[in-house]
Amino acid sequence: PPWALATILIVAGLLLLCCCFCVFKKCCGKKKKGKKGKDKVKAQINMKEVKELGKSYIDKVQPEVEDLDPSLLQESEVEKPEEKLGKLQYSLDYDFQSTQLVVGIIQAADLPALDIGGTSDPYVKVFLLPEKKKKFETKVHRKTLNPTFNESFTFKVPYSELGGKTLVMAVYDFDRFSKHDVIGEIRIPMNTVDLAHVIEEWRDLQSAEKEEHEKLGDICFSLRYVPTAGKLTVIVLEAKNLKKMDVGGLSDPYVKIHLMQGGKRIKKKKTTIKKNTLNPYYNESFSFEVPFEQIQKVQVVLTVLDYDKLGKNEAIGKIFVGCNATGTELRHWSDMLANPRRPIAQWHTLQPEDEV
Repeated sequence: PPWALATILIVAGLLLLCCCFCVFKKCCGKKKKGKKGKDKVKAQINMKEVKELGKSYIDKVQPEVEDLDPSLLQESEVEKPEEKLGKLQYSLDYDFQSTQLVVGIIQAADLPALDIGGTSDPYVKVFLLPEKKKKFETKVHRKTLNPTFNESFTFKVPYSELGGKTLVMAVYDFDRFSKHDVIGEIRIPMNTVDLAHVIEEWRDLQSAEKEEHEKLGDICFSLRYVPTAGKLTVIVLEAKNLKKMDVGGLSDPYVKIHLMQGGKRIKKKKTTIKKNTLNPYYNESFSFEVPFEQIQKVQVVLTVLDYDKLGKNEAIGKIFVGCNATGTELRHWSDMLANPRRPIAQWHTLQPEDEV
């Protein structure tokens, strides 16, 4: 009958569609697997590229100093710009009749700033090598990088001995509470200078050579002057890094204070003795009667000595302050006079006894 034929045709069509669907699904599944395989290969390639890229970045990172080629290090040192320390204007004049060398410290310019405020407190030390017994210092100029000194200093040296000496002009930054920092220096071998005429010139400051002189230590004391009462008070506070004088590597230091006028000792006082120490603490006060009209004529000399029961007490070092002092000692005295009735404390470096 017709309905039976129609049913058979419909069933046959459905079966045919099912077969086609299965065949199509199998074909598509193979293609997807193939694509996944290719993706894995691509992923592996990308990982290698990432690793190589990482290596290239490692090459760009700054290597350790130990791994560098020494030749590269030398080149980098050569290319490093020189530090500018400023310049100094000075003059030289030799008087053949009086056999005196006059050194003029005129001015400095473009000095580096060593203080927190972006300035410095420069002064200049002048001396002759190799003996350097006689040292001169200019006044300290506060908070400036271009100081004008206009000071001259005289060395009495026979012309026959002058050729074997070296003139040193060292610029320092003054610091009241710590060691003064050297900014730079100029060294002039005198056998290279024509002294037939006056020399005046500018020179760039060079890095200072390390001084190999014996260190005697430092002392801190305060000065106070009351003009109305005519009273000068010296407070010996402490000392540090004193020279070892005893066999055991220590010292028994005490401080002797002399009030002097016209080269004569007027009064003398001394601190207690501190046993077995190189860093004694005193905090001892001493007063002297000095009328206001005499304060410009006196000097205070402080000598640190090592006490010895059996022999003579040896001097470790010495320092003096007064209107005829120079450098930091003069600055300390001037600050005391500028601030009456107020104690002014400052550290000083001890000098050899025969040089003071």
